[in-house]
Amino acid sequence: MPVRTPTRRRGAVLAAALLSFALVGAAAAADRITGRTFATRSDVIAPHAMAATSHPLATQIALDTMKAGGSAMDAAIAANAALGLMEPTGNGIGGDLFAIVWDPRTQRLYGYDGSGRSPRSLTMAHFQELGLTEIPAHGPLPVSVPGTVDAWFALHERFGKRRMRDNLAPTIRYAREGHPVAETIAYYWDRSVPRLSRWPGFVEQFTIDGRAPRTGEIWRNPNLADTLEAIARGGRDAFYKGDIARTIDAYFKANDGFLSYEDMASHTGNWVEPVSTNYRGYDVWELPPSGQGIAALQMLNILEGFDFSSIPFGSTEHLHLFVEAKKLAFADRARWYADPDFAPAPVEWLISKEYAAERRALISTDGVLREVQPGTPPQLDEGDTIYLTTADADGMMVSLIQSNYRGMGSGMAPPGLGFILQDRGEMFVLKEGHPNSYAPGKRPFHTIIPGFVTKDGRPLVSFGVMGGAMQPQGHVQIVMNLVDFGMGLQEAGDAPRIHHDLSTEPTGQNTMMTDGGVVQLETGFPYESIRGLMQLGHRVEYAIGPYGGYQAIRRDPETGVYFGASESRKDGQAAGY
Repeated sequence: MPVRTPTRRRGAVLAAALLSFALVGAAAAADRITGRTFATRSDVIAPHAMAATSHPLATQIALDTMKAGGSAMDAAIAANAALGLMEPTGNGIGGDLFAIVWDPRTQRLYGYDGSGRSPRSLTMAHFQELGLTEIPAHGPLPVSVPGTVDAWFALHERFGKRRMRDNLAPTIRYAREGHPVAETIAYYWDRSVPRLSRWPGFVEQFTIDGRAPRTGEIWRNPNLADTLEAIARGGRDAFYKGDIARTIDAYFKANDGFLSYEDMASHTGNWVEPVSTNYRGYDVWELPPSGQGIAALQMLNILEGFDFSSIPFGSTEHLHLFVEAKKLAFADRARWYADPDFAPAPVEWLISKEYAAERRALISTDGVLREVQPGTPPQLDEGDTIYLTTADADGMMVSLIQSNYRGMGSGMAPPGLGFILQDRGEMFVLKEGHPNSYAPGKRPFHTIIPGFVTKDGRPLVSFGVMGGAMQPQGHVQIVMNLVDFGMGLQEAGDAPRIHHDLSTEPTGQNTMMTDGGVVQLETGFPYESIRGLMQLGHRVEYAIGPYGGYQAIRRDPETGVYFGASESRKDGQAAGY
């Protein structure tokens, strides 16, 4: 991929970041020497290994793991465990996990779907009896089986080198001794406390005297340390079949919930084949549904038919074509993406170049799509998150994403365990006949997606952009920034982002887009472009913070040198050795 010279660093304090998000259309500061914009700092470059996570301490744990002989997978697991302690606003062992791994030994990519299923004793009839038309965001009803710990052990068995107890040891120590809370995390923690304090176990385990910890304040979680020690001693079964599962069972029985010991004990994740499309010579890889990764591939296929060599970054034409492609892909996302065990999606057709050409023909250069219907195949075979990536001296690269879903999850925190259960079940539709309709033992539609890019069969970039429906939009923007606009790895993440909202959703929250939705733009896009969008008929708004969180590693295919980039909008760090 083309590489450009990076530009100087800008301030990264939260207040400034939030102000930046609000000032839509303001001129972006340019480097005094080069005149270039966007990059907050240089790419991090290292010869042996690289890690990029949303917390500097987690990044250091990943590097220490690889320096001690661990693989990139050991480092990813160690960093993920640390983030569950240090960034509980986005992830933890009460959530799910997805990963794409480049294995240098077999010279191929592997995918893992570590998502959990709905409780088998909770039926659609129960929601109907309660008079609900949507599953609540918090409390016991949206809780599904947490898949992260199972995913750790499945991935470790295939790709790990160090003992799991060694991978978990740094987090256990930080959980007992404490660590200072980072700035952005403190902000979101403070926002979560009022919403979740009503649920049993939350205040006792996730507040300090009823409030969120403040920036720089030492946070300890000895209960989580005990849980991780039990997992380190007893493996995955200590979590799914031991006292931890029994504690979860008793907790939900006492609090009008349905997640049971049997649900935990019967859980297993799935190895899946990543799917790809070729975008101007680069193979972009995602995981198939129940996640939304193929929406990024659909968007790229549509956009490939336009000549971006003559369309400038940030121009009205660039923004317009991106938004229209997103609307088309998301109409299919709402119709087809669900648990393939219940409603298989026609993935091969959805990501085909032929179908993309049909959809591309619906885009007008002088008007906007107000309403978009999903495509019909010729025949049927029918939030908050963390993203991290690691790469080691052997050439293994891990693209890993993990989440509790909405903020700190359901708020349900079983006593003595030190973690919160996810509320991913909120993503189900309470409507019979929909592919994503609720059913016992079913995986909900998932938003979290890891990304990967290869070229000529060789690994190039492991990357992700967390943040609900922003994720496929973010993946497409990163790929376009690298391929179409020739940006460097850090610059590609720092460039101002586009977020289109209010498409038809697969969750029943928006029955059908009829007004074209809304375009939200970060600081840095020219006023002329924004005016151009409005003249075409787009509704443009400013928004604070829905633009996701990015981490990435690029491997030079000739030298093996790693380049790292980290999200300037968060607390994170890319580092290598």
